[in-house]
Amino acid sequence: MALKTEIQNGLGTGKDMSTAFKNGVEDIGLKNGSMKSEKLAVSNGEDSSTEGHEKAETESQEKSEEPKGIEETKDNEEKEEALSQEYGFTVKIKPPYGDSFTIQVSSMELVQEIHQLLMDREDTCHRTCFSLHLDGQTLDNFAELKTIEGLKDGSVIRIQEEPYTVREARIHVRHVRDLLKSLDPIDALNGVDCASLSFLNTVTHGDVLEKKKKSAESVDCTPPKYILPNCKDRQFIPLQPTMKEQKSPQCLKVLTMSGWNPPPGPRKLHGDLMYLYVVTLEGKHFHITASTWGFYLNQTNEEEFNPKPANPSYLCHSLIDLLNMLSTAFKRNFANLQKKRTSRHPFERVATPYQVYAWASPMLEHGIDALRAEDAFSSKLGYEEHIPGQTRDWNEELQTTRELARRTLPERLLRERAIFKVHSDFVAAATRGAMAVIDGNVMAINPGEDPKMQMFIWNNIFFSLGFDVRDHYKEVGGDAAAHVAPRNDLQGVRVYSATDLEGLYTLGTVVVDYRGYRVTAQSIIPGILEREQEQSVVYGSIDFGKTVVTHPKYMDLLQKAGQQLKILPHKVLNEKNEEIELCSSVECKGIIGNDGRHYILDLLRTFPPDVNFLELEEAQLGPASRELGFPVIHKHKLATLRQELVDAFVDNRYMMFLKYAALHLQQLSGKKQEASKLAAIKEKEENEKEKEKDKDKDNKEIEAEEAKKIVENVTESIAAEKQVEENTKDIIKKAAAAVGSLKEADFDIRFNPDVYSPGVQHADPEGDQLKKERKLVCDAAEFLVSVQLPSLVHDLTDHAAAPTDGTTLCEALHTRGINIRYLGKVANLLAKVPELDYIYTIAVEELIARAVKHIFTSYLQSVETISLSSAVAHFLNCYLSSCTTPHASNKNDELLTKRKRKKHPFSNNVSKWLNLNPKTLWSHIKNELKEYYDWTLKVDGIDSVVQKFGVQKVSLLRSFCMKSGVQLFLRDYTFDDKSQESFQEEDIINLFPIVKHINPRATDAFSLYTAGQTKIQQGFLKDGYDLISEALTLLNNVYGAMHPEIAQCLRMLARLNYIMGDYVEAMSYQQKAVLMSERVNGIDHPYTITEYTHLALYCFANQQVSVALKLLYRARYLLLLIHGEVHPEVSLVDSNIGLILHAVGQYSLSLQFLEKSLELNCKFFGDKSLKVALSYHLVARTQSCMGDFRGALKNEKETFTIYKSQLGPEHEKTKEADECLRHLTQQAVVMAKKISEAYNGRSTLGLPPIQIQPPSMTSVLELLNILNGILYVQITPAEIERVRAELEKSHTKALEEKSKTKRTQKTKGKNKEIDSKNEESDAKSDESDSKSEEGDSKKIASAEERDESDNKSEEETIIKAVEIDTKSEEEEEPASR
Repeated sequence: MALKTEIQNGLGTGKDMSTAFKNGVEDIGLKNGSMKSEKLAVSNGEDSSTEGHEKAETESQEKSEEPKGIEETKDNEEKEEALSQEYGFTVKIKPPYGDSFTIQVSSMELVQEIHQLLMDREDTCHRTCFSLHLDGQTLDNFAELKTIEGLKDGSVIRIQEEPYTVREARIHVRHVRDLLKSLDPIDALNGVDCASLSFLNTVTHGDVLEKKKKSAESVDCTPPKYILPNCKDRQFIPLQPTMKEQKSPQCLKVLTMSGWNPPPGPRKLHGDLMYLYVVTLEGKHFHITASTWGFYLNQTNEEEFNPKPANPSYLCHSLIDLLNMLSTAFKRNFANLQKKRTSRHPFERVATPYQVYAWASPMLEHGIDALRAEDAFSSKLGYEEHIPGQTRDWNEELQTTRELARRTLPERLLRERAIFKVHSDFVAAATRGAMAVIDGNVMAINPGEDPKMQMFIWNNIFFSLGFDVRDHYKEVGGDAAAHVAPRNDLQGVRVYSATDLEGLYTLGTVVVDYRGYRVTAQSIIPGILEREQEQSVVYGSIDFGKTVVTHPKYMDLLQKAGQQLKILPHKVLNEKNEEIELCSSVECKGIIGNDGRHYILDLLRTFPPDVNFLELEEAQLGPASRELGFPVIHKHKLATLRQELVDAFVDNRYMMFLKYAALHLQQLSGKKQEASKLAAIKEKEENEKEKEKDKDKDNKEIEAEEAKKIVENVTESIAAEKQVEENTKDIIKKAAAAVGSLKEADFDIRFNPDVYSPGVQHADPEGDQLKKERKLVCDAAEFLVSVQLPSLVHDLTDHAAAPTDGTTLCEALHTRGINIRYLGKVANLLAKVPELDYIYTIAVEELIARAVKHIFTSYLQSVETISLSSAVAHFLNCYLSSCTTPHASNKNDELLTKRKRKKHPFSNNVSKWLNLNPKTLWSHIKNELKEYYDWTLKVDGIDSVVQKFGVQKVSLLRSFCMKSGVQLFLRDYTFDDKSQESFQEEDIINLFPIVKHINPRATDAFSLYTAGQTKIQQGFLKDGYDLISEALTLLNNVYGAMHPEIAQCLRMLARLNYIMGDYVEAMSYQQKAVLMSERVNGIDHPYTITEYTHLALYCFANQQVSVALKLLYRARYLLLLIHGEVHPEVSLVDSNIGLILHAVGQYSLSLQFLEKSLELNCKFFGDKSLKVALSYHLVARTQSCMGDFRGALKNEKETFTIYKSQLGPEHEKTKEADECLRHLTQQAVVMAKKISEAYNGRSTLGLPPIQIQPPSMTSVLELLNILNGILYVQITPAEIERVRAELEKSHTKALEEKSKTKRTQKTKGKNKEIDSKNEESDAKSDESDSKSEEGDSKKIASAEERDESDNKSEEETIIKAVEIDTKSEEEEEPASR
């Protein structure tokens, strides 16, 4: 396969697909570099050997002719086998000119990777057309290094220049152009070539790892005014800070293809390949010939073509060498540019897997660039230059990668890497194609039809628009249903892809929203365009259930998938009243392609319908749903439940089944000693439904565990006494009936997605089976309302992982299986909890932003392309500006003469958007909120919304731009001027696409990561660290260098290094995590803000005080921008800033931040919280340093009161606070005496200076650790031994129980799922049991969740330092899905 993006970060190498893929997938035309050739090899300042590090590469040890019958070995053996084949060594590179140098390589790399490394190195980057030679033999680009004879440690590889071809010359010129603009952020701002923004090194003024430690006195720590507490000014410009040096030095005025191209026949025969035109900084004009020998100056000028060599001709093999000779300014500036380029962190340069768009941008300079122009208007339909043959067959690539072997770890890594790479390329191509379709750059395949009905094929991808073109969705909601169907279909594709079933294929699917249109891009099933749809479909229905067909092979495949997805096989009637069995919704179609593969498509109803949003006579809603006002009439009838909800519901019912069975089986076996437990369970069982809302999660888990143990004990005794078997069956039957199981004598909860589908005829419409199936669907909807919604609100009240913006709030909903259409109901629940008013604000912001997005989408469809910027600016003025009568300006009138201005050309619907005003827009918003979210907005304009709900206009603007794909000019906007509009048409820079797609997973890496987390929670830090390091290696293998999951992994490793005392390593990992999060999540994403705060702590630990403050200021600025000041995260950042400012003697500034933090903590955690006690203490400490002893005494008294009431008078903390009070009282008395003496004239010395002992950095760091949820306590060797023995004992017991479970399990393996869940809950409860307060007796280094400092835990000890960073863990939940 093509070239690789390689990042050697001391842990592993991000690998692309290698020759194994080339050999295994040659038939799909992906050889010889079909992926974008971009490689970046970096050693981060050290040539770290790859030996001993698990780069589980995906290569050829599985090429051996191993018979298939051999059993699979265990994963550990696979890993060892895979890793034993890889070793690192050093080779010497000898260029044609200049000094030799050595590079570090791996035995598993391709020769091609050395090529790419050399094209990136500062001293060899100007070469592209060369070959590598060892002992006189040319090396094959696609050979692995370990297969080359004679290549060993210390070998010398020579670079030999090769003659150019037209293709090589073009590649060379393109490479030179890329080098010249390599520091320019223009690609990132335009959202092209997977470039994105990163500002960490700008914020820190250079690489944090290279900074020298400064003393506290020399620290510049003045915060910018716009981030000070209580500042209302929200500035945009600091969002993208710029450094003076950041602008890349200009090397040439113009480098472009000459208008004299292509060379005429006679010149071709002289070796001319192409002509270039250059204007140097000195203003000289040159015409250059690219020939087979290299580049030279010719005698052509603007008026006369004379291709003969000039005198002197300066023939050079590299264009850079020639330009160095022609221009001294070029030579100087290019050398300068090279230094800057190579000094940048590799994570700032490497491409991201998916494009990230910036919603704000400065005004960009638009220079002459012929290569850019050629790319934009060339007839190459999106296929790259270096692919032999023609466009890529996306469907074949996507399906072939899924068919790759997956038996061993190396095979799985190769397969997952191939799937991920092809998928990310497909997403990029589909996005480009969708934009071309909407921009009018693609011819329709049915050009004679209405524009909304047109379909397109571009670059072997099929595009259709999201409109109800043939009344296909008439029965289920028309255009509203047609708009939502692609998104539902994508969810179906996601879950079927995740089941990863051999033999069942889904289409590559990408949904793109651009300029008000929804475009669905799909790979093309071979042969489908050659026949009618009716002939193609062998399973399912093409007309929503009127004609239905089935197919045995599809039934077999879908039943296997249905086991995982909880989909029930069911029978429907076709038009001839024949019974047809399906295992999906009727809309799901099965088509066998010409390639013989079984494809499924139209998966929009994969999951059961959500009856809360369907008005159905036959649906019996539960009391909780009716209480909340359901059913709600929705805009469409395609509302379905989420997979997460289905899983949670089935787990919940299985728990009920277990408890019921446990209760009755226990009675049957007559074990009296368990009577008390049973009575408790019985009582809870009877009150299950009424009390579900108020059940505490931990109690549920313990109760479930008890029930499971009872079932296990009883089944064992039943196995011994065969005569009670009949009674046992009755009990299982009763338990199954109690939970609504579809099978009489077993637990079986699955869903029929067609139970309420309009137009579907059921085989037995009045039968009990259908009633059971319908009841289950209603119960699931009731479960969402009665259990999931209250548990969401309950979980949010502990503020542990509080959402910061709409995106993170939606993730919290999705994690619990709650659809966004419930957001109105969620907002109403949040409104009733005063301490959650900040999340209520976020919910209102998100509701309004989503309603506005819906309105803006249809608004844009009525706007002519020529008026787009004016229309968007006018819409924003009506939405966010306080100006009551914004005027819609249309500067296109300048194009028309005065006589013609009255009548626009093509004026059919020009005026529609001009008529919009704030009043009508807000009226539309209120209607949309009521219709879609069943939420009533009782105010009439933006200013009333701001006043009532505390939302920020800047946050609404950011949310609007990110959801609607609008890119704004980066300037400070004034929203509150009633006489002036806030936005002008010049402020609208661009419209970019919003892209939705599935995310292929690295399964082995994920397993290692979760295993590592479990180890950490159990206290085994080193083991956990090793597992997560290994997970990082595998992630790099699958995803390459950049991915959100890699950022998450790096953050965890940084935190572990910090806890284990390696501060430098912690800072190194966290720096990578910040850079990566900025690149793949966005510069203002909540995850990026979290990364900034973590890095600040590690920088402070490394004595980089000034850098730590800059990072915290940046984090606070971003928090203010995306939400505002009222948030627990702001409180945490303020405590950190205040503490560090106190440490460097900036007491008045420190006090501002600490007082704000105290105010926020009181609001969120209540006056009696230990967090608040600590805040009072920090404020008191700072006041005492300023001489305000009265204020300090008052605040320290509050600390003492809280500690005394919460921890008792004998607690260490209470005693410390008491001691502090005495000291302050003493100081206050001394001060009062001196003041009195001075006042009465008895003292001639004046007031004494306040004696302040600045705190040591160690004590400040300890306090910072406590604030950030990391507590270190000590433990004696005796206690260590005792706890170790206890842990070993419990581990042995757990193993015994596990083996017992395997013997006694009878309910079709269902208990296995529950085992894992209960083990997980065990781990959680163990973890919470082992958490201890910082002041508790001297026990071990233990790091706990931030909010656990509120617990008065005085429990058992644990062995090692454990850190559970709540933010990380909560964020991992959505990521893991």
